[in-house]
This record gives sequence, C-alpha cells and structure tokens, in this order.
Amino acid sequence: MASLLDPDARGRVILVGAGPGDPDLLTVRAVEALRAADVLVHDGLIDPRVLELAPASAHRISVAKRRSRHTVPQDGINALIIAHVRAGSVVVRLKGGDPFIFGRGGEEVEAVRAAGLRVDVVPGVSAALGCAAEAMLPLTHRDHASAVSFVAGQCKGLSEQDWSGLAGVGRTLVIYMGVATAPAIAEKLMADGVAPDMPVAVLEKGTLPGHRAIRTLLADLGAMVDREGVESPAIIVVGDVVELSDAEDKLGRWADVAATLAQGAGA
Repeated sequence: MASLLDPDARGRVILVGAGPGDPDLLTVRAVEALRAADVLVHDGLIDPRVLELAPASAHRISVAKRRSRHTVPQDGINALIIAHVRAGSVVVRLKGGDPFIFGRGGEEVEAVRAAGLRVDVVPGVSAALGCAAEAMLPLTHRDHASAVSFVAGQCKGLSEQDWSGLAGVGRTLVIYMGVATAPAIAEKLMADGVAPDMPVAVLEKGTLPGHRAIRTLLADLGAMVDREGVESPAIIVVGDVVELSDAEDKLGRWADVAATLAQGAGA
C-alpha cells in the first residue's frame, strides 16, 4: 500500500490542518504534504508564508469564507476537490486550525469517500490550543477546571442550542466564531446561570502579528468587543482559568457592575 506522501500515489486528497496561523506551528507531516501538492485548495485566513511552502507550480485555489458570504459554497468545494483528484492530482485541502474542529473536514471526507476516492487527514494545532498557549491560558488546571468544551458561536439556531452546564465553576468553555454574536453569547450564558462576573478572555489573531489577549467579565463581553474593536479571527474563553493568563485587563467600570449583579443573583 502506498504511503501518505508516496509520489507514485496519485489521485488523492490530503486534508491538512494549518494550525492557528504561525507557520512555525505546522506539523512536520503538514509541511511534507504541502510540498507534495499539485493543487492547493485553501481557506482565506491562511498565512501567506504557509502557502509558500507548496511548490511554485502548484495550482492555488482560494475558497475563502466570510460571515454570511461564501465565495464557494461547501458543495462547490467538495466538487472542486473531487474533480482535481479524478484528474490524478494530489490535492491538499488546507484549513486553518484542525480540519475536524469546526473546519467542515468531516463533510469533505464524506464527500470524497462517497466518490470512491482516497483521502487522508493531517491534524493541526487547533486555534483554541495555539491561541491559549500564546496567552499562557491553561484550558484545564487541577485547581480551576477539570473539563473543557468547544462550541461555535455562529452556528445554526444559536438561541436554541443547549449550552447549560458547559460553563461555570470547574469548567472552561471555548467559543469559536463568536465575535459578531458576543452580546447574545453573554446573555445566553447568564440566562443559563453562569455568573455575570465569570472571567472571560478574547484571544484575537492568535499567533499572528497584531495578536491581542483581552480579559474582562462575562457581563461586559459584548460591550468590550465593541469598545476594543475586536476583529475575527478570535476565540472567546469563559472560565476561572482566564485569571491565570497574561491577558490584559479591560474591565473598566464593569468590574463593579458585574460584582453588584453577582451579589444580587446570590441574594
């Protein structure tokens, strides 16, 4: 059987996790896959230095997505990949973070397999892990959090989703794609019983130039995102572990407000 990067094994797709941004966080296997690419189908937030690792002769195709606007719909991406594989190309499908964490990697694997074609997956450092490490923010800690959950803040039916029990004492909640819906996320969590003074961190552009790690309280999350002009890509971390991070405090007057709310809730 041909190995993953066997030059004689043509006509296959390799889903590659590009990590949170910094090319230094690519795995060795990811770099090898990029160097083997005939066709590179990549997301829009991939650092240009990562794209440069593919051969100059590789055909580069951007399938960049923006909120509520996809340049190529998912069905189109699947068809594009399959067409190039059937033509005998080694197609590298390059995704930010890890392909199987909010990367639609599962959908693409299903489509390629349904077409009877070969697909391999190279995992990547997820955005949550890479950004948290940069901010010195442990997602679990024996004294503060024994569980961590990952959710998407821009998924279908946000208000109908049940997040109860995912955030609170002893738990860490990591929210992907939550910048635009930060006010609704804060309201949802507080309605589910999470204390208004629960520490929250927003990790913006993690591992990339211009990155920021900002700490506030849950009651202030939406206002802080607006006040600080936070932009995607960014992740939101909710939990006591946030207090251990190097994130810059941006509590402002909300420290007193949230403390008052918390006291009222406990009365």
